[in-house]
Amino acid sequence: MIDPMKRRGFLGGTLAGGPLLAAQMQSQTAELVVERPRAGRPHAGKVLAAIQPHSDDLPLFAAGTIAKLLQEGYTGVLIRVTNDDMAGPGTIGETVLANERDNREVARVLGLGKVFDLNYSNHQMDGESRLELRSRLIFLFRLLKIDTIVCYDPWGHYEENPDHYVTAQCVEAACWMAAGSKDYPEHFAAGLAPHAVHEKYYFARGPQMINRVVDISAVMDKKVEVNRVNLAQGPAGANGARLKTRLAERNLRLPLLGADDDTANRQYIKHLVLRRDAEWGRKHGLEFAEAFHYIGPEPDAVEEYVRQNAVPLR
Repeated sequence: MIDPMKRRGFLGGTLAGGPLLAAQMQSQTAELVVERPRAGRPHAGKVLAAIQPHSDDLPLFAAGTIAKLLQEGYTGVLIRVTNDDMAGPGTIGETVLANERDNREVARVLGLGKVFDLNYSNHQMDGESRLELRSRLIFLFRLLKIDTIVCYDPWGHYEENPDHYVTAQCVEAACWMAAGSKDYPEHFAAGLAPHAVHEKYYFARGPQMINRVVDISAVMDKKVEVNRVNLAQGPAGANGARLKTRLAERNLRLPLLGADDDTANRQYIKHLVLRRDAEWGRKHGLEFAEAFHYIGPEPDAVEEYVRQNAVPLR
């Protein structure tokens, strides 16, 4: 989550040469793959879990990739770990309700079919039971037969928010443990079965190992809309219109913001708040892109060795 008032220098940093972006680009140590849109529905039958501690995490960092994968055949669910009670307007109760509504709107715009709110207190995840969170995630991964997750990177550097790194670490462990045949046998008595999560798209606010860049150019407008409905703590609202008004008071204008307030608000999100996506895109010959530490299915080493070395018996 990025603080709605200060955004921890997120927007200012990207506009001032992008120190966060530069750190991420310098951290590329693995072979990088550019994932482009695929025709048809090659992922039909697969299930994606989009997991975020707060209602604005996925909209900012991964909404384009989620939209792309859903367009290519995935079905998906949204899992929000906290109730966002420390980030939003009004009283704590009003903040919780506003974020709950926003989170469901994010799921609706993206096309994620179900929403699971785990309702831990915001900023307190390092004091919660990781064992409990992990077990709840294992249950959901088995129940929903999750193939792919999108979440914060458990190995992202310099992450200051405990909600982010605790969620990420529990998700990583749950992906592995969900495949075990002895962990939580009561699940099996209830009709569930071991189920491994084989594919992970991990994003981070700070430096991380980047080995995949996803072309989101075709779904960028949907990402803008996802951020636009995130009213409580996202970049939505009238920020573009307000900037246009402030500039007019100085006898200035930004052609980017267009002539009307709605255009100004959308353009503000697309080209200023989400400027990092344009930076990643330009670096790889794309219009817009998102960057990830990607972990995919591991090849069967024995089968590969057999394929390369087996000879006929006679």
